Formats: sequence, structure tokens, C-alpha cells
Amino acid sequence: MSTPLPASLRDAVRAPYWLDRPEAPGRRSPVEDGAECDLLIVGAGFTGLWLAWRALDREPGRSVLVLDAETVGHGATGRNGGFVSASLTHGYAHGEALWPRDMPAISAEGAANLAGIAADLAAAGIECDFRHVGKTTVAVEPWQVDALRTTLELASRYGETVEWQDREQVQADVHSPTYLAGVRDRTGNALVDPALMAWGMAAHVERRGAVIHDDSRVERFSRTGAGVIAHVAGGRRVRARQAVVATSAYRSPLARLGGYIMPLYDHVLMTEPLTAEQRASIGWSEGQGLTDAGNQFHYYRPTADGRILWGGWDAVYHRGGRLSEDLAYAGGSHALLARQFVETFPTLRDVRFSHMWAGPIDSTTRFTAAYGTALGGRVGYAIGHTGLGVGAARFSADVALDLLERADTPRVRYGIVRRRPVPIPPEPFRNPVIQFTRRSIIAADARGGRRNLWLRTLDRFGLGFNS
Repeated sequence: MSTPLPASLRDAVRAPYWLDRPEAPGRRSPVEDGAECDLLIVGAGFTGLWLAWRALDREPGRSVLVLDAETVGHGATGRNGGFVSASLTHGYAHGEALWPRDMPAISAEGAANLAGIAADLAAAGIECDFRHVGKTTVAVEPWQVDALRTTLELASRYGETVEWQDREQVQADVHSPTYLAGVRDRTGNALVDPALMAWGMAAHVERRGAVIHDDSRVERFSRTGAGVIAHVAGGRRVRARQAVVATSAYRSPLARLGGYIMPLYDHVLMTEPLTAEQRASIGWSEGQGLTDAGNQFHYYRPTADGRILWGGWDAVYHRGGRLSEDLAYAGGSHALLARQFVETFPTLRDVRFSHMWAGPIDSTTRFTAAYGTALGGRVGYAIGHTGLGVGAARFSADVALDLLERADTPRVRYGIVRRRPVPIPPEPFRNPVIQFTRRSIIAADARGGRRNLWLRTLDRFGLGFNS
């Protein structure tokens, strides 16, 4: 049963704001039967584009072919909030719980990766509103204040430039009556226009010799000689020496990967451009990203043209891992987001939303990517970034290429690479387990952060449900 939309959403376009613009590139031609290449990349999102970029950095003469079932940036790459995080472990606390010995090196790797993204985009002349403005995490319930102090301590230990903000300070920075405290990070996060970044990256790797084809769904692989054959929808075949799968939450040509991925629907709103008076009513002069510290959390940020992107909180799994455009607008998630926006910014109660959208992200049980190879080392994969792929995809591209090359780099020795996430139980068990976990998380937020026995058990093993 659908929930009636509030007036602020009734005229909203049902499409990602980032992709709904006149400068969007046209679709590229589908791949032809019989194509050949040195490296085949399945998926033209950020992971696939960084794979092409980094492969050409390593071997400029390599023939690189990128195939996407839809088009560049169609999936999570074109739907996200444009947050670029240095974290490769879904936060310091999670990293310390799972990979304590590796964390100093992984933290340094993440900082270098974020700097590398900025440098690569600048060197390629890609104009995508990349701004290294940091992020503020805010407490909106009393129990979240202590959790923020832990965040501050860990971020400081790993070299981040962070500041504690009490209630008066955080509300002076961004004017919301819901804020009780904040941690202002100035170094570990950036913002970007994700569509302009993806389109710019695609054009850049094409100028360097890579070939990208849209409407070319790879259904499976088979071996041939020393390489592989990619079987593409419509009976087409593509021969490659090596291949990498970067399909995010969508069906993979490697069936084994389905056991690691929960496709969770994330929901997002974009406001119309704010007036000068409306913008002044909320402060936010530094234009950083914002998230709140709950288990079910919001993420939000300003855009270059004066809008506010507002997303998160609800992360919805549909039985059987179903993926459909209709599911993006099922239920009342967007209406709930609109109400929560006004609760956070009461002075913006008259603001309307120009766009609303939703779609699946590739979540794993440990909130970080799964890496590995298949078909005797001829096919690599990197999937499962759980909402942090805008930044982590570059690191993952290097990991996947290292694995294909059997290179003994420091990256491939990290536990986050060597050990894959715990698989998710298959249906009919998967849906009840996920829904019970989701209800437990919502209840924990309502009970002052107190987690039930089930959540504490998952915590003990570094498992969970997150977007």
C-alpha cells in the first residue's frame, strides 16, 4: 500500500537529480559479437571506471573494454549523495573491531586514496565540483553524544583533523534545533557531483584508448585457452585475456557473488534551489557534508546550485533481492524523509522537492567490499562497498588488478582483502533474518541505543545491516 505524498513532493521528478540534466551524454553503442580485448570490465560505475583508469596507468597500451547493462553511471554511481570518504572500513570503530592490526596501514591507505582521487581528477581536468570540505557528524539524541566522543577519539588517533562541537557550537554552525553535539571532520571527507565525475572519467579513459559499450549485459563467463569468453545478452560473445566484475548490487555473471550481496534500497530527495533568505536561516556557511549518528541515519549536503540533497534513514530489502524501478517508490520512505527534513530544518517547511529517487546499493554483512578471483584467476571481482564506493572504488580497482596480476602488494595482504564477508543465508531464510535485524536496529534507536541480544551477537562477529 502506497503512502500519500506530502505537498512538497507532489511535483517531484522521479529520477536522480544528478542524471536529469541536459548535458547528460547520449547512450553508447552496444558491443558487437566477436569483440576482443586484453582486459574486460563488467560495469561502468565508479569501480569499473577506476579499473579502466588504473589499468591504463599500469599498462598504457593495454586494450580495455568496459561493458554495462545500462549506461555509464546508471546504478549507485548516479544515485548517491556525492560523499567521498577516506574510510575503507566503514569507520574507524568498525575497522578496529575487525582488522585491528591492519588499521594503521589501512587508514593511511584510505587517506592516500582520497588524495589520489583529488589529484587524478584535477590532472585530467574533470570539473565535477570536487570540494574537500569535510563532514560533520551530529548527535540528535542524548545517547548519541557519548558515541560521538568515541568517534572523535578514534579519528584523532588516526590523524584526522577533527573538532568537538557542543550544542551551542554545532547549532551556530548549522542551525537545527535537533542538534545536541557534533564532530567536525575537516580532512577525511570530500563532496563531489557524482554524475559529472563519472561522465568525466568515462570520457577520460576513452581518450586514453578504452572502449565503453552500453546495453551490453554480461550473463556469464566460460574459459577458452588462456583467457575467458564473456557471454553477452543477445547471443554475443566477447573474448578477453582477463576480466573484472564490478556490478555493484546488480546480478553478477559470477553466480557465487550473490551470496555476499544484500541489495538494499536507499532513498533520496533533492530540494528546489533555496532562496538567499532560506539559506541564511540555516547557516551552513562552510558547505560541508552532514550525517547524524543514529543506527538509521540521514546524510545531507548542499549542491553547487543552492539545493539540499537529503537521503538515507530507510534501507529496504525486498524479498528475494528483487530489483525493479517500481520498488524505488513503494512504501512511504520518501514521505518519511520529507517529514524528517522539516523536523531537522523547521525554517524550510515551505521548501519543495524537485527530485526523488531510490535504488539498490550493494551491502555486505561486514559493510565493506568483497574481493577475489574466479575461473583459475582469470576473472577478478570487487563488489559490496555498502554506500562508500565513491571513494573506496579507486582502492578496490587497485586491489582487483593486483589480484589478477598475482602481485604481492601490501594491499592484498590486508585482512579486508584476504578474508571475504560472511555469506548471507539464502532465501527463504534471508528475508526474515534481514527484516528482523532491521526491526531490531529501529528499536535500538528508539530505546536510547540499547541493542538487543541479536544485535549484540552480530556486533561480536562484526556482522550487521547497514547502508
